[in-house]
Amino acid sequence: MKNFVTAILMTIVTTVLLGLVYPLVVTGLAQVIFPDQANGQLIRRADGTVIGSRLIGQPFSSPGYFRSRPSAANYDAAASSGSNLGPTNQKLIDRVKADVEKLQAENPGKPVPIDLVTTSGSGLDPHLSPAAAEFQVPRVASERGMSETDMREVVAAHTESRQFGFLGEARVNVLELNLDLDNRKPMKP
Repeated sequence: MKNFVTAILMTIVTTVLLGLVYPLVVTGLAQVIFPDQANGQLIRRADGTVIGSRLIGQPFSSPGYFRSRPSAANYDAAASSGSNLGPTNQKLIDRVKADVEKLQAENPGKPVPIDLVTTSGSGLDPHLSPAAAEFQVPRVASERGMSETDMREVVAAHTESRQFGFLGEARVNVLELNLDLDNRKPMKP
């Protein structure tokens, strides 16, 4: 009986400590030390309206915007997942071929960067490779009435290096890039 009471008390104590106290302390520290990260790195308009997150990809379909990677989760954070289709799956092969053909029609003669036709592991990647952004420069520059050189400068300004100089790859946050373009050269209605 003594062991049973000890087990029950340990369960209660560890549940309170690890289930309530620890999460509250960590959340409180995160709010104080890293408030932007703790709240999802939300991007807001001047009036306070949330328009997105630096961490979650969004679909852009207008030709005047840089487009994100395809999303197996349909850009729904609640449904975060990859497609789970293997490289020999005919459905995946057909989708990638169709996407490549569509992109090559947009930019004839240029190789299509792989991240423009494949989904990320989460289906929510907010970034593109610099090569994928460069591939889209002619279309976006033309739609916005900008020179390709000026557009490349905007893309370069939004290209993030590897973290700590060696982790990951260079990347471009699509939402931040498109918002900057809207500030610099708004689309005509």
